[in-house]
Amino acid sequence: MFKYFSIFILIIFSKGLSEETLSIGFWNVENLFDIENDPEKNDDEFAIGGRKNNTPEIYDLKIKRAAEVLRDLNVDVIGLCEVENRKVLTDLNVAYKEKNYKIIHYDSPDSRGIDNALMFDETKIEIIDSKAIPNTLENGYKTRDILYVKGKYLDELIHIFVNHWPSNYGGREKALPKRKTTANLHLEHIFEIQKINKNSEIILIGDFNENPNEQNIQLLKKHGLSSLMEPMVGKPKIGTYVYRGKDYLYDQIIVNEGLQDQMNLTVVLESIQILDFPKYRQQEGNYKHFPFRFWAGNRLLGGYSDHLAIKVEIKKISSK
Repeated sequence: MFKYFSIFILIIFSKGLSEETLSIGFWNVENLFDIENDPEKNDDEFAIGGRKNNTPEIYDLKIKRAAEVLRDLNVDVIGLCEVENRKVLTDLNVAYKEKNYKIIHYDSPDSRGIDNALMFDETKIEIIDSKAIPNTLENGYKTRDILYVKGKYLDELIHIFVNHWPSNYGGREKALPKRKTTANLHLEHIFEIQKINKNSEIILIGDFNENPNEQNIQLLKKHGLSSLMEPMVGKPKIGTYVYRGKDYLYDQIIVNEGLQDQMNLTVVLESIQILDFPKYRQQEGNYKHFPFRFWAGNRLLGGYSDHLAIKVEIKKISSK
């Protein structure tokens, strides 16, 4: 098994990596909705005339803030969650002028109308296939799809899964079985990939709504999938999300043994990063240290999100 010799949470890359890499990031953008009222979605509060008193100017600010995060993250591939539709992704792509990302997005049956998406630089990765994996829970409730993308980097296949697992809304004990169902769904698809090639390189990115040391992430670990965030658990003031003053590492990068075996593609451990600039956290008041979010209920704060973004680099191991 893979051993962690050291983990660095990099606030800023002090020096670039000496070889070509593929950078992969993830960010929960926190309710990136447009201002149109879609009768098929529960989006009334964000629409013109809704209780948030949203306006085109506020929507433009939300897009501007999201583009600022992408600019600071500066990755070749970015997984996103809590996006309403392709329109908001297109608007974000226009605002983030430094890259001309291509977009992968499928509408999911989530009752809130939020989806997962992937944006990528086609000069760095070739996309071969993608699909939405439906996630129906035991009670028949349809939650957010898992987004699967198969790509090729430097002639090596890589399998990417973008996640937004069921939240703790309604209580953690009720949520744990929902996430277990989601974890098992993941494993089914991973096992299918590994039937074709047991050394396949697989990466899961997303908001898992569990810490790396909790039971459903540990279920993945039993099958060779390790959270790169696990060594950070319990370290003071380190996390991607804060609830009632406590830090959580809900946003994670999870890799299988194929990305840890120093063959073909492998993760670069020293590249693991939580995008934790001071501007992304509140600096004073009762919510000091909390991520600086855009909305607090119906009150506009004008920040970024209630989650911090994350990234990692992947490199190809040259054959000798």
